[in-house]
Amino acid sequence: MSPGTAGKDATGPLLLGVRHHGPGSARAVRAALDAARPAAVLIEGPPEGDALLPLAADPGMRPPVALLAHAADDPGRAAFWPLAGFSPEWTAIRWAQERDLPVRFIDLPAAHSLAVQESGERAGEGDGDGGRDGDGDGGREGGGEGSGEGSGAAPGSVRLDPLAVLAETAGYEDPERWWEDVVEHRGGSGPAADPLAVFEAVGEAMGALREAYGAGGHHRDLVREAYMRQRMRAARREFGDAYAVVCGAWHVPALRAKTTAAADRALLTGLPKVKVETTWVPWTHRRLARAGGYGAGITSPGWYAHLFAARDRPVERWLTKVAGLLREEDRQVSPAHVIEAVRLADTLAAMRGRPEPGLTETLEAVRAVMCDGSDIPLALIEDRLVVGDVLGEVPDAAPVVPLQRDLTRQQRSLRLKPEAQHRELELDLRKDTDAAKSLLLHRLRLLGIDWGVPTASRGSTGTFRETWRLCWEPELAVRVAEAGIWGTTVLGAATAKAEADAVGARELGEVTALAERCLLAGLSGALPAVLRALADRAALDTDVAGLAKALPALARSLRYGDVRGTDAAALATVAAGLAERICVALPPACAAGLDAEAAEELRGHVDGVHGAIALLDAEGLRERWAAVLRTLAGRDTVPGLIRGRAARLLLDDGRLPPEETARLMGLSLSPACAPADAAGWIEGFAGGAGRRGGGTLLVHDERLLGLIDAWLVSVPERAFVDVLPLLRRTFGGYEAGVRRSLGELVRRGPGGGPAGVGAGVAPVGFGPELDPVRADAVVDLVHLLLAGAPG
Repeated sequence: MSPGTAGKDATGPLLLGVRHHGPGSARAVRAALDAARPAAVLIEGPPEGDALLPLAADPGMRPPVALLAHAADDPGRAAFWPLAGFSPEWTAIRWAQERDLPVRFIDLPAAHSLAVQESGERAGEGDGDGGRDGDGDGGREGGGEGSGEGSGAAPGSVRLDPLAVLAETAGYEDPERWWEDVVEHRGGSGPAADPLAVFEAVGEAMGALREAYGAGGHHRDLVREAYMRQRMRAARREFGDAYAVVCGAWHVPALRAKTTAAADRALLTGLPKVKVETTWVPWTHRRLARAGGYGAGITSPGWYAHLFAARDRPVERWLTKVAGLLREEDRQVSPAHVIEAVRLADTLAAMRGRPEPGLTETLEAVRAVMCDGSDIPLALIEDRLVVGDVLGEVPDAAPVVPLQRDLTRQQRSLRLKPEAQHRELELDLRKDTDAAKSLLLHRLRLLGIDWGVPTASRGSTGTFRETWRLCWEPELAVRVAEAGIWGTTVLGAATAKAEADAVGARELGEVTALAERCLLAGLSGALPAVLRALADRAALDTDVAGLAKALPALARSLRYGDVRGTDAAALATVAAGLAERICVALPPACAAGLDAEAAEELRGHVDGVHGAIALLDAEGLRERWAAVLRTLAGRDTVPGLIRGRAARLLLDDGRLPPEETARLMGLSLSPACAPADAAGWIEGFAGGAGRRGGGTLLVHDERLLGLIDAWLVSVPERAFVDVLPLLRRTFGGYEAGVRRSLGELVRRGPGGGPAGVGAGVAPVGFGPELDPVRADAVVDLVHLLLAGAPG
């Protein structure tokens, strides 16, 4: 078959059926276009992107990128058409632009696709094509609401995987391996090879599959193909048959079929439609991977990018990259390892009858030679190189919402470059630049743009330290477009969003959390509206649990306000008033008949309020709260869990003498008290969150341990079964060393010596009395730690 006839009808256009994101298909497309020299090129993609195609030639455009289309009135309803440097469609676009030839998209318009989402039908990856991209999947990735796989699928239908069927027919278990052998390592090789023969073969195979299986049971495929034929008829009127079509191989038989324009118009009549806006956005290799849920995805985008870029000795170059990565991770890998791995990969390919080593043989060689048979370093290679975190770039000329422009400007001024891989960012809020970075990230989070997520700081617990985990995902471009309705700048949009959230909040806790976020984001303009909403809801809220839940966030907000230099005086007044109301309402709420679950919830609120009041600087508030705790600790009608917690908090603050603590414990563990209530008292006192661990307290205070031990021995057998879970939950939370010391003390039994826990008996690891000589030896060190002069 001559190069002029393969892949096309005798009087028809050149149809190039491809696998999306396949480097072999991309090279074959370029060779076929060079041989056929068409006057125009038509690409499978939304026609709304035609106006953006000139940007593909901009020097600032670096794939992977994606064409983003979203509904003008609802940016959350969006879809992406990703393109990598090794995508056949991208190769065809650039081939046409290099020769100044017309290039156009011919797939079903995004205006119809997104309208389908609005009408309730799910749109998603592939826009209706089969799950694997070799079938001619549209390469579309759903975004926003209604995204998912199965666009237009008939109920109960099953997607056909043409690659899997063809691979199985050829005797392959893995479709990826079959594709590599047929296309990546064979297609178009050699000077005498027919550049169009592979497309003729693939087209015939897809025709046979469609004849056997139909269109896969998807009506949407028929609609898309009808629209493509309409665009092809328009191209024929303009260019005759001297044009080429680059589309998924699955569609080639349908585009060759002889149908009438009237029949196609009938399929397209009555389709819903919405107004659509389009732009280019950066994409990542990781989002091209099928593991991320992309229906047109591939298993190894990083490997495919390497195959496309490395025209000669791809295995040797790949293994050199692997060696470099392993050396960066401090593994001993030498050039001899690379040479041996190349030989092993070639041997494996020869034994398996493959034309060249594929990814499977290469990774097996790496595991055996460079990883000492371990899968742990191999997993790193698969993550960093086989998949990869390459993030594309889009030129500034690409249309974006004003909010995106402001965000880009701030990213550049703060040197916060978006990256596809996760990285940690340590900030010192005492530095102006770091404080500005923190404000930007907090404002974006308030807008729902989670570029950064706060994490626990490893180096310091000070409030002037922040740690963020950053990762830029392509979907964030949609979130920015959605947030554009609130304003044209990040500050203005975040302020407007906070004010709207304050008005729409239903619970007091939501408003207090919003106030905290406003202070963290430096939104002083939104604070008046938030504080008005906070005061209104606090005045109307009579639920002590809701009040107690709201106070800790206010206390944290005041602390962060001090660190960031934010004026939070009005917030302090609201917080003090809230604390006063809690002090009045808490004792009656705890005295009511509470079940175990309600008592546990209130115990958590008591802890939260206690920590919050410690941060507030209101006059007399701490004494008022201490009086509330004394009331709770001494009132018999209060559940034992809360009484025990109140006693513990007072003891930790030095407001309850040890003798009084022992008296309260003795009363709570007396035979007159129900065993379950006594066990709850122990859990409240010895468990949970205190400034000192309950286990350490019991190790050093033998009286309290003796009281618990004596009570436990006296519990009746039937009651013991009921209280055992509470006790296990309490003591099981202690560190292993504390549990061991307590066990040793209890094992010795009451009375001291080898038999007792009692007066005069030193805990395990302690001497019977103070050694003055050893004690004096640490005096100078204590003075030094306290910043005093050694004396």
